[in-house]
Amino acid sequence: MIGFIGKVASMVVPTWAKYLIAFALVAAAYGLGRLHEARHGADAMIDYIGKQMAQTVRLNERQAKVVTVTETKYRDRIQKIYVQGATIETKVPTYIQSIDTDHFAVNAGFVRVLDAAWTGDAVGPASDSDREPAGIPLDEVAAAEAANATSCRAWREQALGWREFYARQQVAINGKAGAWAEGNATAPE
Repeated sequence: MIGFIGKVASMVVPTWAKYLIAFALVAAAYGLGRLHEARHGADAMIDYIGKQMAQTVRLNERQAKVVTVTETKYRDRIQKIYVQGATIETKVPTYIQSIDTDHFAVNAGFVRVLDAAWTGDAVGPASDSDREPAGIPLDEVAAAEAANATSCRAWREQALGWREFYARQQVAINGKAGAWAEGNATAPE
């Protein structure tokens, strides 16, 4: 091998050829360096994208758990409320019988006040006609009020469920919920 290097060194090479060879070696070294840098950058980008995907998967899993836990919790509560309400409505004939309706009449003023409360309108001034019977049996009023109370309790549970859901989603995404959550949100396991 030393003989080969000696032969090459003893060769007479024009100066321009030496510069051309040196330039070619420098260009090849520069090209290899850029190729290495590009490969390193691509590897770094692949690592970054992989970490982002893993973080997205973890976030999606936490959010799915929040949905499942909250929905299960409040769906069961709301179902129990409707079952309780239906049970109460079936008991109305036991507690309010036809003799009660004969003794205790619902007057028109009661109906006006109740209607105003549900619509949000003003009741208006009282009149003599408010004292007259409304013609609505007492058991129907009780059944309607039981159904209304059931619906309101169910809506309350739904509102609480949405609030808890939103707070838990904030914890799953940001690691904490807003101050408004008042400790209702806990991190999903």
